[in-house]
Amino acid sequence: MVSDVSIDHGTVRVGIRLTTMACPSREAIATAVREAVSGKTGCPVEVTFTSDVARAQGPRERLQGVRNIIAVAAGKGGVGKSTVATNLAAALQQQGAAVGLLDADVFGPSIPQMMGHPQVPPDVGVGQKIKPAIHHGIHVVSVGFFIERGAAVIWRGPMVHKLLQQFLEDVEWGELDYLVVDLPPGTGDTQISLSQLIPITGAIMVTTPQEVSVLDVEKALAMWKKVQVPVVGVVENMSYYLCPSCGHRDEIFSRGGGRALAEREGLRFLGEIPLLTSVRRGGDAGKPLILAEPASPVAQIFIDIAQQVACALSVRNLPDPGTAKRSSRLTVLR
Repeated sequence: MVSDVSIDHGTVRVGIRLTTMACPSREAIATAVREAVSGKTGCPVEVTFTSDVARAQGPRERLQGVRNIIAVAAGKGGVGKSTVATNLAAALQQQGAAVGLLDADVFGPSIPQMMGHPQVPPDVGVGQKIKPAIHHGIHVVSVGFFIERGAAVIWRGPMVHKLLQQFLEDVEWGELDYLVVDLPPGTGDTQISLSQLIPITGAIMVTTPQEVSVLDVEKALAMWKKVQVPVVGVVENMSYYLCPSCGHRDEIFSRGGGRALAEREGLRFLGEIPLLTSVRRGGDAGKPLILAEPASPVAQIFIDIAQQVACALSVRNLPDPGTAKRSSRLTVLR
């Protein structure tokens, strides 16, 4: 949508408002506008973009300033879910969105390590509200900020529920386009508590290609259906190993399991992420790959995934043209 047009010293300035700054057609839109306006006026054209990210509808008692809540989940541990969550958050932020990252993996909080030393540490503000840490421009909260390194969290389900409620109610998240939630693996207390506390806009399932992982994702998909949370799509991590010396491709964990699952379930297949040292190194060093090596092919894969997710949520949040109502599937389990 054209938001404004002005002429300044012979230059035509055109403002375009998008539904998300992660729009994959941004450059194509800019080129089309420049050619159309320049062809009519003969003047140089500058195109600028802003965004009005559509807010997910549904009952909302918490996180009033957050427009979309994205749950990153997995059926089992060790498939790279936190790697996807951190790089997804970084990719959305790099595209110009306001992004938060909530580490909901209470028993295995890895986000503090994977996001590195904060530019602004977590703090306590007015009314004893927690101020998130700022990592690479992203608002981050994790139980890992409040326990010693190596300390174990040994809690029953009600304690986990209470902590999640505190992270949702007692944190100054501010105005965010996207809050990415890194969930623990499986279908346990955290997933149920989160679906009870907030309306999740959409879930992303992470799997590796082999059948052992895919089977557990199928169970997780059944859970999301029961709690009425829409699944945006499937990401296949560790899809193949590409030898840096000779370029040989080895599909260590089989081939195509994530894509086949997405096709069977009628879901969007978001992409394949290879098994690379650079991806692991970024997590260990506290600088996600998309920030450490932004020009790399794998960084582009993460950008493509982020753009697909942002666009899917924008479409989901638009009013139905027939009823002018938004999706009834965005409901909260009570």
